[in-house]
Amino acid sequence: MGSGHFAGEDFGKASCFRNLQVVDWDNNLIPLRDLEKLGSFSYFAGAEKKDERVLVPDLGSLTSIYDRAWHYPEWDEDHPIHFVGHSAGTQVVRVLQQMLADKEFKGYQNTSEHWILSITSLSGAFNGTTRTYFDGMQPDDGKTMKPVSLIQLCRIGVIMYDWLDIPWLKAYYNFGFDHFNMSRKKLGLWGLVDCLLGNAGPFTAGDWILSDLTLQGSMEMNRRLQTFPDTFYFSYATKRTRKILGVTVPSDILGIHPLLFIRALQMSQWRHPPDVPPPYKGYRYMREYTYSQIRSYGLCVEAFESICRDKDWQDNDGALNTISMTHPRLPFEHPSRLVVNDSDCLPLQPGIWLALCTSNFLQNP
Repeated sequence: MGSGHFAGEDFGKASCFRNLQVVDWDNNLIPLRDLEKLGSFSYFAGAEKKDERVLVPDLGSLTSIYDRAWHYPEWDEDHPIHFVGHSAGTQVVRVLQQMLADKEFKGYQNTSEHWILSITSLSGAFNGTTRTYFDGMQPDDGKTMKPVSLIQLCRIGVIMYDWLDIPWLKAYYNFGFDHFNMSRKKLGLWGLVDCLLGNAGPFTAGDWILSDLTLQGSMEMNRRLQTFPDTFYFSYATKRTRKILGVTVPSDILGIHPLLFIRALQMSQWRHPPDVPPPYKGYRYMREYTYSQIRSYGLCVEAFESICRDKDWQDNDGALNTISMTHPRLPFEHPSRLVVNDSDCLPLQPGIWLALCTSNFLQNP
């Protein structure tokens, strides 16, 4: 995660981390070696093996953003850290910084937002993703699941996985729900039935990742998260779509993973359900208005088209909408600047999200 200093500050600014620990569910420090991940798979291509100053904790694929934010090591304001977050990991770091600023860690009263020097977002889920609705979240509230959907199958599978609690399997991969005590030894048969019926467990409480990634869930989170004036913020937005005759479609077939292609296609044709209230104030449907009606409301046609239509959410990379990746914009805009050339971000300015992308945005590999 870096030494808390930029390369331009020359030699003598590096630092080395030793005996790193993380905070577990009960707010106790445990060694990093006790963390589990998917076998030997490294999420950041083995970066943690190439430099001892780089830490890549494994947080569980389905845990909520707030649960994930407790899993970082000890440091202080005099030794701040550079954080790099991918997808939902960006919001995890933002939550962590807010928790540091609000002094939410028990036994650590001297924390502050200055413990983090910079945050770099790679395809960050700042404002949620419409994919959650295709996967099975209800678009009217963004919290409940559709009765028949992909994530219902996921829910049942995860509950059974944690309930069986097979040691060698859990050692290979852990979804991160141990704090819900869903093991058969603690839950029993009737407890399993209760979880499967939706009366208990993380999916009932909304304490899992997909409810945080709906537009509604992201807005609720963004209301509490600040962009701090002394922190450097960078973001990289990606997409795997393009426009053909005004229609948004996946950019190519071979360049997108098969598991993402169908979702990229669905997201590129996104239309908010007409029988459901808009997800946020200012969201409109172009099909409901004629140009003469728009002008009669005193609105500029071009401005209305640019911010108030489903098409804004159609560019995507198969997982997230490109509009969601640049900076926090819902329910209110955070300071931001689009960076096309490197010179656009110089001199570096803290307290503003620098969205580094080409005019067509980067292509997510």
